[in-house]
Amino acid sequence: MVERAAAPFGLGALPRAVPGPLAGLAAQLLLLAALGETIGLGRAGWASGAAAGLILDVMLARALWRDAAARLGPADWVTLTRATFAVGVAALTAESLAGHSATAVLVVLASLALALDFVDGRVARHTNTESALGAKLDGEVDAFLILVLSVAVAPSAGAWVLAIGAMRYAFLAAGAFTWMRAALPRRDWRKTVTATQGIALTLAAAEILPTTADRAVLGVALALLAESFGRDVLWLWRHRTAAGSQTTATRHRNRAVDVLLTSLAVAVLWTALVAPVQPWRLTPTAFLRLPLEGIVIVLLAVTLPDRGRRVLAWAAGPAVGVLVLVKLLDIGFFVAFDRPFNPVDDWSYASIGIETVRDTFGRTDADLVAAAAVALAVLALVLPTLAVLRLTRVAAGHRRGSLRALGALGTVWVACWALGASTIASTSGADLAVAEVRAVRSDLRDHARFKAELRRDRFGAVAAGRLLTALRGKDVLLVFVESYGKLAVEGTSFSPRIDAVLDNGTQQLATAGFSARSAWLTSSTFGGGSWWAHATLQSGTWVDSQGRYEELVGSDRLTLTKAFGEAGWRTVADVPSDTRDWPEGTSFYRYDRIYDRRSLGYHGPKYAFASMPDQYVLLALQRQELATTDRPPIFSEIDLVSSHTPWTRIPPLIAWGRVGNGSIFERLPIDKVGLTDAAEGYAQSISYTLRALFSFVEHYGTRNTVLIVLGDHQPSRVVSGSPGHDVPVSIIARDPAVLRRIAGWGWVDGMRPTDAAPTWLMSTFRNRFLGTFGP
Repeated sequence: MVERAAAPFGLGALPRAVPGPLAGLAAQLLLLAALGETIGLGRAGWASGAAAGLILDVMLARALWRDAAARLGPADWVTLTRATFAVGVAALTAESLAGHSATAVLVVLASLALALDFVDGRVARHTNTESALGAKLDGEVDAFLILVLSVAVAPSAGAWVLAIGAMRYAFLAAGAFTWMRAALPRRDWRKTVTATQGIALTLAAAEILPTTADRAVLGVALALLAESFGRDVLWLWRHRTAAGSQTTATRHRNRAVDVLLTSLAVAVLWTALVAPVQPWRLTPTAFLRLPLEGIVIVLLAVTLPDRGRRVLAWAAGPAVGVLVLVKLLDIGFFVAFDRPFNPVDDWSYASIGIETVRDTFGRTDADLVAAAAVALAVLALVLPTLAVLRLTRVAAGHRRGSLRALGALGTVWVACWALGASTIASTSGADLAVAEVRAVRSDLRDHARFKAELRRDRFGAVAAGRLLTALRGKDVLLVFVESYGKLAVEGTSFSPRIDAVLDNGTQQLATAGFSARSAWLTSSTFGGGSWWAHATLQSGTWVDSQGRYEELVGSDRLTLTKAFGEAGWRTVADVPSDTRDWPEGTSFYRYDRIYDRRSLGYHGPKYAFASMPDQYVLLALQRQELATTDRPPIFSEIDLVSSHTPWTRIPPLIAWGRVGNGSIFERLPIDKVGLTDAAEGYAQSISYTLRALFSFVEHYGTRNTVLIVLGDHQPSRVVSGSPGHDVPVSIIARDPAVLRRIAGWGWVDGMRPTDAAPTWLMSTFRNRFLGTFGP
């Protein structure tokens, strides 16, 4: 924390204001040039360093310009030198986030800046040149250096460290409250705490202590910072009356600011109450509604006594904040999964989402995404609370005018409601709150219903010897193609190209002696949650939430994998992007062997989320299981994830004899079209996976090979707009007897399902399959 300075940054005499900031900017650019020549600075480093220096120097010039008496003393030039080192730290931090780390140089510059922090104060006192400008400049440099160091340390220590750098700026933002703008008394403890933050962050950046020790030191530093800020906030609160009297003389000058803040508060509350939760309804007309909840809140603020008004504000403000947070979650889930946020089961997506981003883009980006998500959540909660606090206070201070405005708005609302104009007379905020409560109650009841459903299984008591008798001796491969949805086959600009791949694949299979039948399945999920779709198909139950999934894998429900295992097949999972143990793979699905990223022997590059190309995944299964002799028939679930979002790195399809251990892919080009065109990247990735699959069957399929190929879900709305949940499904076999068995299903010939093909719920597939190929 830093001392609160009395003099603000403002305007003054231009010629006198220029030399110091220009000298500072020149020194900072020279430092950046030196770093560029010695360790190399990319665009990120140059842009961040130059922007930081320019902002700091413009702020200094503005302060000198406003205050005719202000001068840069000896101590201020020391502080300006510290600012130059801080700009260098900012540039190196940006470079580290871009993947080019120069830790030693960063630590040296940060250490020099911290050391000079002890010098400038002594120089100011020794030369008797202490000033408000110097205190303010010192504080700004301190805050900036701590912010930059917290960003540098966050990738290794965790996103929570960003709170150290953000706390001082949050304190300044809270100055929207009149009592928070008052001057604080001098307290040396603030400087001690500030120095502690810089030292702790520099130690963590140096990575000389064990990770646990670094986090402990940073945790102590954050606790000290929170205590120091908390003490200042408490002091300001206790002296808020005096602060109010001190600002009375300047109230006329601040009238425009007050009007602006009140207008912003109205806009925030209005938007919070009327904003829709479906992204496709986020249009200007959606906000041309009159929220009854806002009228009621302000009316209560006017009519209640002061104590009641304050209780109302602190109750209604956070409630509206929670409502905004729910709306943001709903919008995000509609974009990604075509459904609203489930308040009971969807909290697990926080860790899953971070892990997915980390696997796709790396740890640094995942930590930044997590930090951004936390910041957005905090803003969603804090801004509406601040808006309600301000509006209730202003309304209570202007009761007569507020009552007139409320009367007019209330009359308009009642008239619109009476005329049936519900699009204008809005109660959407209250409606959403009621809907969320009902959703929670419904989800809790659903868990009990689902548990009872799991116990009812028509195939649960069938003897193992009677299961899957028509497939004896066949290798059955259950192949899930990630994000392979109906829109890939029809209704989009790229569908004709994928249709051509499917038609060519049908011919390619026919040349190799294989035939296929296809139809549609309605997936239980959309855009993500692939494991729910896998569980739905395998178990014959509808798994559309994490709660249902966890209930299922804790049961003894018969899955296709268990059925094949009990009937004598060797059961294998080929899950290439799993990087750790999968407990339910053995405890629930009962796989005999699980192949993941660690056991498939791959030595090539990653492709965004996919840890290896689908071609290698298929070939590894062929080598390790299908090509072995004297073995039982194989049942394997294979997850092909080269078509997993974000579709930014698509591997090439090469000759099977060149694949080897995958290291060849290090030298081959990567299709990155998805970086600029998500739809094109999606289309290319689906085409790649399907071509790899057809080529695999052509090269390695036998008379005893049977494949069930299907998509797990549609891609997210980033590609799909507003589709349903249907996905293609095909059965491929060389033995005509297999396809004769499903002749009664009504599926169409070939790999491309048409409108003439039936659409089944994915949960019905297991029973139809076991019934058709069983007794």
